Amino acid sequence: MREYLSTIQTWLEQSNTLALARVIKTWGSSPRPVGSVMLINQEGKMAGSVSGGCVEGAVVKQVPKVLQESTPATLDFGVSNEEAWSVGLSCGGRLGVFLQPITFSEGSIWQHLLTNIEENKISTLVTLLEEGTNVNTLIDEAGQSWGREIPSEVLEEARTAYTQRAHRTITHEEKTYFIQIFPRKSVLLIVGAAHITVDLVALGNQFGFETVVIDPRGYFTQNTSFPDPPAQILEAYPSEVLHEFPLDAYTFCAVLSHDPKIDDNALEILLPSEVGYIGALGSRKTHAKRVNRLLELGIEQSLIDRIHSPIGVAINAKSAKEIALSIMSEIVQVKNQF
Repeated sequence: MREYLSTIQTWLEQSNTLALARVIKTWGSSPRPVGSVMLINQEGKMAGSVSGGCVEGAVVKQVPKVLQESTPATLDFGVSNEEAWSVGLSCGGRLGVFLQPITFSEGSIWQHLLTNIEENKISTLVTLLEEGTNVNTLIDEAGQSWGREIPSEVLEEARTAYTQRAHRTITHEEKTYFIQIFPRKSVLLIVGAAHITVDLVALGNQFGFETVVIDPRGYFTQNTSFPDPPAQILEAYPSEVLHEFPLDAYTFCAVLSHDPKIDDNALEILLPSEVGYIGALGSRKTHAKRVNRLLELGIEQSLIDRIHSPIGVAINAKSAKEIALSIMSEIVQVKNQF
C-alpha cells in the first residue's frame, strides 16, 4: 500500500474508516496476482486494483454493506459464476477477494501498519478468513504483534512467507488464514560506480528500490555524475559497509566494479547471505576466472552458482543504458518469480 499513502491520508481527513479489498486466491489466468489491494472510501472512490478493471465495480457495490455491518465478506469471481459474465472476467480466470472495513483509530492494527509503511518497516498481516470483527493479526519486524492471537504453526508460516517473498493462504485446524507481506522498500546495492551504474540507479529509483552505490575508489564516487542520484554513495570497500544493510530476500546486488579486489570483497560477504539476487559484470571468460578465485578463498561451488553472470537478461545490449536495462530486467524477473 506504499503507493497509496497520500491518498489514504487525504481520505482519513473525511473519515477514519475505509474498505480494503485484497486478492486472496487466484485460479487460472487471473488478471491480478495474490496480494493485490484496492482501497475504497465511503464515497465509493477507489485506489488500487484487484482485477485491472474487471470486477472492481462489483466489489464496490458490496462496500456499503461491509461498512454498515462492520464485518468482512469473501467474494468469488470467475467464469463459472453467473455474475462473472456481467463483470467481465474475459481472461477466463477466477479470483477470490476478501473485503473488510479498516479503521485507522489510534492504536489500531491499521494505524500500526500505516506507521510501519511510512517508516519503511516490515509488517506481516495474518487474516482469519471468516466473518467477525477480530480477524487480523499484525506482526512487525521485531516480532511484536497486535490483534488476534494466532497459533504458533501459523506464525511460523508467516515467517516462511516473508523469507520466500510470497503471500499465501493456509489452513490450520480447519481454519483458513491469509498471510500478506508488507515488506520494507527493496534495496538495490550496486558495487562499483561504473558508467552502467548511472543508468542502473535511475532505473532502480524508477522501480521503487532504495539505491545504494558502494565503491572505495574516490575518483569514481566523487566524479561520477548522477542526474537521478542514489539514496547513498559510500566510498568504502564492501566489507566495510555491507553489514549496515539487511542482507535478506528483499535486497538485490549488482557487482559492477570490474576490479577483482572490490568485486570479490563483496561476493565473499554476499554469497553466504540471504540476499535475493547477486549479479556480477563480466564475460564468461572473466567469470570463469572469478569462480577459480572464489574457490581458492574456500567458498563452496553451490554458493558461487548463485551468481548471475553474465549479468542481465540477454537482449544483445550494447550501450550502458541497454546493459542497465538488461540488469534491471533480470532483477525484476527474480524479484517476481515467487
